[in-house]
Amino acid sequence: MLPLMRQIWITRTGPPDVLVLKEAPDPEAGPDRVRVRVRASGINFADLLARVGLYPDAPKPPCVVGYEVSGTIDQIGAGVSGFALGDRVLALCKFGGYSDVVVVPTPQVIKMPPQMTFEQGAAFPVVYVTAYDMMLFTGHLRPGSSVLIHSAAGAVGLAAIQIARTRGCLMLGVASASKHAFLREQGCQHPLDAGGDYVAQARAVVGDKGVDLILDAVGGRSWTEGYDLLSPCGRLVAFGMSSAALGNKRNLLHALRQLLSIKKWSPMKLMNDNKTSSGTHLGHLVGRPDLIAPQLAALLEMYERGELAPHVDRTFPFTEAAAAHQYIHDRKSKGKVLLVP
Repeated sequence: MLPLMRQIWITRTGPPDVLVLKEAPDPEAGPDRVRVRVRASGINFADLLARVGLYPDAPKPPCVVGYEVSGTIDQIGAGVSGFALGDRVLALCKFGGYSDVVVVPTPQVIKMPPQMTFEQGAAFPVVYVTAYDMMLFTGHLRPGSSVLIHSAAGAVGLAAIQIARTRGCLMLGVASASKHAFLREQGCQHPLDAGGDYVAQARAVVGDKGVDLILDAVGGRSWTEGYDLLSPCGRLVAFGMSSAALGNKRNLLHALRQLLSIKKWSPMKLMNDNKTSSGTHLGHLVGRPDLIAPQLAALLEMYERGELAPHVDRTFPFTEAAAAHQYIHDRKSKGKVLLVP
């Protein structure tokens, strides 16, 4: 009898209970690929958007999503060098990560530092590369800059706080009031209440000078508010649009309203305002190891120096994938939520 892997399938668009655990024969590692026995899989907000039918890049249901895993290599394809059976690795997947076995091209796989746990490994690639790309690779974050981080208590937000801490930045983090004490513990000097007027709260800190760098995963009107809040030579970087999702089901009218609320800026206005608007979408960079690999290598060096520490809020077994998604929908999570086979 063939060995069977387990996968969490989105059977149709809808609430978390559309997630179903199924079995299938183990995949084989083809040329230039390795097979990984997964010990932990990362959940990202994009997975929730895919489940409700608001993530255009996701395969159409039924499908298996998931962008990142950690585990051990148990099969090596032809032409692979630099890896051995039993290597502890983390990997970026272009979907399919909600599985206890994955086959991944070797440019998307990297060995884990000896002290890194499997939970930390699965919590690392997507959020830290996203934060690094926004702040250091394309964002040119200068020491002492002011940084405003939306969804600051989320996994990307915490990664951004840790990176900003290494540059001695002034940090403003937008989150619900119940998470402000936690943000201060992480090094964010100025938590802002997501339930209030965060712009006015930010102005009370930075005054007319404005904010040098804004990281915004909310979208909609928030992007316009952020642009107006930027300092001269400031940069607004979008990395998501969580405002399109209302609850744990799809609401197309609400999503459309959020899209229509987005203000567009011409190159002429950007030039005259001395401002920059850009974006980071890691899913569209997975196939570009020339861009991803140097960032991931630099981040692992920072981890080994003790500058970065992935914060895992909770782990859920595969059988409780629906509960894991609902936990994130309910805005209860601080940092990363994982699935463990």
